[in-house]
Amino acid sequence: MVKKSPTINGGSTADLAFLCLAFFMMTSSMDTDSGIVRRLPPPLDPNIKPPEIRERNVLQVQVNLHDQLRVNREQIDISELRSVTKDFLSNPFDDPHKPEKREMDIPGLGKFMVSRGVVSLQNDNTTSYEAYIRVQNELAAAINELRDALSRERFGVTFANLRNDELRDAIQRAIPMSISEAEPRNDGGQR
Repeated sequence: MVKKSPTINGGSTADLAFLCLAFFMMTSSMDTDSGIVRRLPPPLDPNIKPPEIRERNVLQVQVNLHDQLRVNREQIDISELRSVTKDFLSNPFDDPHKPEKREMDIPGLGKFMVSRGVVSLQNDNTTSYEAYIRVQNELAAAINELRDALSRERFGVTFANLRNDELRDAIQRAIPMSISEAEPRNDGGQR
């Protein structure tokens, strides 16, 4: 007589595998890629000549193929970029070599001296993505810290905690996100 081999009921095993899969899908989080949040200016009218920007109003930030950072032709470390940018844009002592300021009447703030400073960022075509993101983060952090300081001074809360849209708009107009990205260069790091 032929002996029958015992079989295992696989139904409960499949149910258990499905429950484990469902559990891990619901309890784990997937990293999602996100871009750099910037509002782009409207396109320029080709019939209108763009305004002249004085050299003193531009902070030139360049990253070469070796991920070395130069600001106004001087090599600096990434850890210095935030403070250099804040000092440039705020120009607290009205240094004639730093950006001019113009008085603007901003609803919610009144008369306020707004910097004409622009940060011009230029990368090499072979700059690493990590270096590019670190530089972008430092520039954005510098502007955010300036906005936080003004918001705390005027309204007693940080910019992130400011719930009134009109007051948020006033802070953004007083300290604009003036970052211009130049076309990447391919110069082999010879800056």
